[in-house]
Amino acid sequence: MPTDLFQRPTGDQWLTGRRLRLGHAASAALGIASALVPAALVPAALAPAAQAQGGALFRAVEVDPQRFVLVAAPIGSGGTRAQLNIYEQVNPRRPCFAVGQGKPAIVDPLLATFDFTGICSRYIDANGYSLRVGANDLATVYRVMVSRTPADTLLLAIPTKPGAGPEMVVARSQGAGSGFLKLELEPGWRLMRRSFGGRNLGHLYIFNESWPTGQATSQPTTQPPAVAAPGKLPPPPAKK
Repeated sequence: MPTDLFQRPTGDQWLTGRRLRLGHAASAALGIASALVPAALVPAALAPAAQAQGGALFRAVEVDPQRFVLVAAPIGSGGTRAQLNIYEQVNPRRPCFAVGQGKPAIVDPLLATFDFTGICSRYIDANGYSLRVGANDLATVYRVMVSRTPADTLLLAIPTKPGAGPEMVVARSQGAGSGFLKLELEPGWRLMRRSFGGRNLGHLYIFNESWPTGQATSQPTTQPPAVAAPGKLPPPPAKK
């Protein structure tokens, strides 16, 4: 029988084994901690892995819609492109935005003129907002984008994987215009907040209880995958 099986480890061997055990423990702790970090703080490289189980990990909780405004914010120098911004009035100490009259309504992003820490929140990309239908967190299979047309400015939900579901109109400016335009959510859509373990996180859902009918800009190719709690939602309309 080999005698080296019963030999005491040398100093170097003991340190190596200890480092490996500490490394495994740190990895496990990081996995737990990552689920508790708000989505806005999760690095881009880790976000897909964290969001893949979004429906199982996260809940959607109500917010006060009067504290929020959805905005088609212009990007670039030409004024023809825009992206979704969501502004939140967290503290009434100072106004974060002003909304004009008419359709479309012009939004003045006042928070851009002062240090809004503790007063306002601003959600400007997929780290801050995503699409959710019922129990299905669709962050990994849908993206939202602003599309300007001659008659309107639309907020579209675009599937990023084949068969994920239909392309949908989520909000619109209700008229042609330029600059920062207020987006009005379509019937059935509302804002909710992502929650984990009873804690509200810095991530918003553009939420609908069920797949809309009659609002899709294109028909679905197949039933969308259930990211969480399969079978709790009706499938989107079948392709005719």
